[in-house]
Amino acid sequence: MHGVWTPDQIRAAEQRLFTRTPEPAVMRRAAYAVSVHTSRVLAEFTGGVAGRRVALLVGAGNNGGDALWAGAFLRRRGVGVTAVLLAPDKAHPAGLAALRRAGGRAVPAEGPSPDTAGIGAEAADAVERADAVIDGIVGLSARGALRPAAAELVRRVTVPITAVDLPSGVDPVTGAVDGPAVRADLTVTFGGRKPCHVLGAGAVHSGDVEVIDIGLTDDLPDPDLYLLQAAEIGAGWPVPGPADDKYSQGVVGVAAGSATYPGAAVLASGAAVQATAGMVRYAGPAADAVRSRWPEVVVTGSVTDAGRVQAWAVGPGIGIGASGREVLQHVLELGRPVCADADSITLLANDATLWDARDPDAPLVLTPHAGEFARLSREELGADRVAAAREVAAHFDAVVLLKGNTTIIAAPDGRVLVNDSRHAWPATAGSGDVLTGLIGALLASDVEPWLACGYAAYVHALAADLAAHGAPGRTPGEVGAPIGASALLAAVPAAIRAVREAALSS
Repeated sequence: MHGVWTPDQIRAAEQRLFTRTPEPAVMRRAAYAVSVHTSRVLAEFTGGVAGRRVALLVGAGNNGGDALWAGAFLRRRGVGVTAVLLAPDKAHPAGLAALRRAGGRAVPAEGPSPDTAGIGAEAADAVERADAVIDGIVGLSARGALRPAAAELVRRVTVPITAVDLPSGVDPVTGAVDGPAVRADLTVTFGGRKPCHVLGAGAVHSGDVEVIDIGLTDDLPDPDLYLLQAAEIGAGWPVPGPADDKYSQGVVGVAAGSATYPGAAVLASGAAVQATAGMVRYAGPAADAVRSRWPEVVVTGSVTDAGRVQAWAVGPGIGIGASGREVLQHVLELGRPVCADADSITLLANDATLWDARDPDAPLVLTPHAGEFARLSREELGADRVAAAREVAAHFDAVVLLKGNTTIIAAPDGRVLVNDSRHAWPATAGSGDVLTGLIGALLASDVEPWLACGYAAYVHALAADLAAHGAPGRTPGEVGAPIGASALLAAVPAAIRAVREAALSS
C-alpha cells in the first residue's frame, strides 16, 4: 500500500530529520527535485529546456523558498526564471538570494495596472509569457482559498503548473476547495502523500503526484490513510486453485430487488458471479428475472429458503417497509458477514431495534452514499469525510464504505483506505448494486472486510473506466462515453484481469 500522512505527521518527522541534516540542505534537496520534474514538464510540452521561460509564484515562508531554490537550479540549465513575489517583504531570503545569484529575476505581484486585481505589468508579463509555472504560494499550514492577487495570477496561467508540496488553495487535510485554487498538472511532494493529494477535489487539483524522498522515511509514523495498488489487489483477489470447488470458493447470498424493480437483484447477483465464480444464491421476489439473466445462480423466493452461505449482500431494492425489514433482520440473525447497502442502511438508521438482531461476532459492512450516511450519523456530511467515516465505523463497529468520487473505507479500529478514481463514470443508477455484489462475493471468499471493500471499490472504478472507453479494446487517450450499470458489470472480468496482470508483472 501507499501511505498518506497528515501535515502534522510530516512536520513532526521533519523536525526529527533536522536534528541530523540542516534544514537548508533539506530544502535544497526538495527544490532540486522540483526543478528536475519541471524540466521534464518543459521538455514534454515544449520540446526542450534551455531557453524556455518559467514563472515562480512565490508566497511567504518555506514553500516559497522551495520554489525560489528550484528557480535557481533551473537557471543553471539555461531556463529564464522570473519570481513573482506575492509578499516581497516575506520572501525566503536565502532562496531569493540564490535565484538572483543564478541570474533570475524577481518582481512584485502587485503594482500599477489597468485591471482591477492590481497585478503589476511585470508580474502579468512573466506569467503570460511563461512556458511553465511553479506554484510556491502556500504550504501545508495554509487554509482557505487563494487571495485576490494570487487568484488573478493563477487565472492568467495557460501553461502546465508544477505545485510544490500541494496545490495552493486546497485544504491540506480534507482536500476541499472552497474558492480559487491552483489546478496543477503535477505536484511534487516530499516524504509522502498528504490527504489533499487523494481526497475530494484536491485529488483532481493535484494532477500527477510525485513523492520525493528527502530523508524522512525513518522518521515517519504509521500512515493516517492507505491507498491500495493494482498489483496487491490482483495478488489478493480470490481465484480458483486446483483443489477448489464451487463451495470452497465461497457461497454468497444475495437479497435484493423486488418483483416491481428486479434490476437491483440482477445487477448484484451478476456482480457476485463475475467476482469469484464460486456459487451465488439469490433469495427474493425477483427470482425469475435473476434466473433468466444468470442461469448459474441458485434462486429461491425467500431468504428463509436460501440454504447455507458464507456471506450476504443485502439491501438494494428490498424496500423500507415491513417485508424489507424482515429480510434484513433474518440475514443479520444468521451470524454471517453481511454487506448492507441502500434500503438496508435506511432501515438500520430508522429502526434501532434491528441492531439487536446482529451477531456481534459477524463482520458488518455498510456502504452508504452521502444521504444514507447522514441518516446513519444523524448529521449532514461535512468536508472532513475521513473523520466522519471513522466516527461512524467506530460507533457501529462496522466497516464503512462511504461512496463518492473518492471512496473512503473506514474500519472500526480507525484504519482508512482511500480509493481515488479520478473519474465519475460509475455515477449511474445501479452501479452501487454492482459494488454490493462484488463486496459480498469477496466476503464469502474470506477476504478481510476492510480489504474486501478496498478491492471491490478499486475494481468497480476500473471496470467503469474500461467500459466507458470501450473495453476490452481500449487504447490510451481514447475519449470515454457515459455508461450504464450493465456495461460496468460486463467489464468486471476485464478489470480483474488487469489487476491480476499487474500482480504478475510486479
